[in-house]
Amino acid sequence: MTNPVQQAIENRVSVHRYVDGPPLGDARIQALIEQATRAPSAYNMQNWRFIAVRSDDAKARLKAVAYGQQKVMDAAVAFIVCGTLAAHRQLAAALQPSVDAGALPQRTADAWVAQAIQAHEGDAQLQRDEAVRSASLAAMTLMLAAQGEQLGSCAMVGFDALALHQAFGLAQHEVPVVLVTVGYPAKEQRPQKPRKAVHEVLEIM
Repeated sequence: MTNPVQQAIENRVSVHRYVDGPPLGDARIQALIEQATRAPSAYNMQNWRFIAVRSDDAKARLKAVAYGQQKVMDAAVAFIVCGTLAAHRQLAAALQPSVDAGALPQRTADAWVAQAIQAHEGDAQLQRDEAVRSASLAAMTLMLAAQGEQLGSCAMVGFDALALHQAFGLAQHEVPVVLVTVGYPAKEQRPQKPRKAVHEVLEIM
């Protein structure tokens, strides 16, 4: 018997055709992102930001920088998932709620901040790598959250990053990593494509 998480993973497909349905209200969008932010990040940096593109005007702007892909318009909402650079500089603030809740000793938080500053300050490549890693983990968590809500989703990397930056006024420290469309899938969808055999991708030592 499969568990709900396994079912979500095995049943998820990349949705390329959406149909009309009830609008996703603010509360439902916020709930999806609340789940997405449960994704892990190094030092619990939480170095991500999400833009929920829902209005027709915003969708049109996004479609224009996503090479005219229609699913941006047809989905209930399209999320721009950004990773943030120089996240080590706000790590102390990001960790403070954990300290206040008693989930993390202050001395541990201080040690993490010191380690992160030492590793990340002045290393643009590491900062970018960390931003992409964190945003990617959050995007996958968002898609599984949508699946759990009986919504379809699709991850999209087909977009002009510079044009998107300008069209949505992203800050210089924000890296648009992936788009995630979420909505009501049409009944006719391709099944999940077969994956490589486990023995081709796994080494147990």
